[in-house]
Amino acid sequence: MPTDQSTSGPATAVTAVRASFADDLAGAVALLQGLPTARDEVGEARQRVRDWAAARPHLRAQLVVDEPPGTTRVGYDLLLDHPDGGTVALSAEAEDGVPWLVDHSTHWAAANILSVDGVGLSIAVALSTIRALGVRDQQLHERLVDHRILLNELEGTLQWPSEAEIQAAADEFRRRRGLTGRAQTLEWLAEAGMSPEMFRTHARTQAIIARTRARFAGEPARRHLAEHPEDFTMRRAVWVTGPRADELRALTEGPVTDFAARSLAALELLPGHRLQLHAAATLTPRLPEPLRTAAEGTAIGPVPHEGGYLAGAVHEVIPPDPDAPEVMEAARDAAFQAWLDERRRTAEIQWFWL
Repeated sequence: MPTDQSTSGPATAVTAVRASFADDLAGAVALLQGLPTARDEVGEARQRVRDWAAARPHLRAQLVVDEPPGTTRVGYDLLLDHPDGGTVALSAEAEDGVPWLVDHSTHWAAANILSVDGVGLSIAVALSTIRALGVRDQQLHERLVDHRILLNELEGTLQWPSEAEIQAAADEFRRRRGLTGRAQTLEWLAEAGMSPEMFRTHARTQAIIARTRARFAGEPARRHLAEHPEDFTMRRAVWVTGPRADELRALTEGPVTDFAARSLAALELLPGHRLQLHAAATLTPRLPEPLRTAAEGTAIGPVPHEGGYLAGAVHEVIPPDPDAPEVMEAARDAAFQAWLDERRRTAEIQWFWL
């Protein structure tokens, strides 16, 4: 007798696939409900989803994390490929039952970065304006990309930093901004719209990033130093800046050894602090650009510099010392930045607002 095709073949296979997907959905809901919602446990949540998805490659599961500002809790969506095509998005909330995507879409400030007199400025307009201000402001976009790259590298790969590491990162943050006490720090945070809790979260992230930077100490730093010795040459230099070239021209006439004395005399003759005298013994890249290639024992200028003019003298050029802590620290940071630049260059970046 011929086989009854009504209970076998493609139709049966489709039914089996859909039944399997129903089981997958139930498992996905249970997975979402069990994920930790603390901000510092996102790495663990991602690992759980990776482990679950590894046994179900046909779903191509992706975890989407919402990290709202001003709170230590996060929300999740899980994206799954449907057997009939398209994508299914699951949200599981343990509190008010409102998926974070819906909750954000209905909030009046969801798309705004700030408001002035009750009128909002959208994220899209803010980023576009920053980019339009000039080429330099491209650095802000690069820093945002770099931050995401570092977070991608860190998630699920490192233990969370100790209290000592967090404190060190917080101290470095304050040092860079000249914040010398608690009251001054709290005032700065209030002006920046950052709560103490948000500040701690930021310090914790910076502490983890510091661990990544530390990977480039030692041999990676020495290798970078050997490949780029000119970036780590020390120069002892004196220079003067001012608004007019004619006021600086006489400074470069005469022995280089007398440049500082001539500069001091010029400052006394010109009232109103028209000229500014500078002196440094530092790594070449930290000097004003016109002095970075000047030979030892030479004077340069006046040359255009930052909207005015510069005249200066390089008294000594010292080759890089691989045993000097300052040199090795700079080489470590440069090696780290070179790695980050390469990661940014090869990453797939999509701007949703630009």
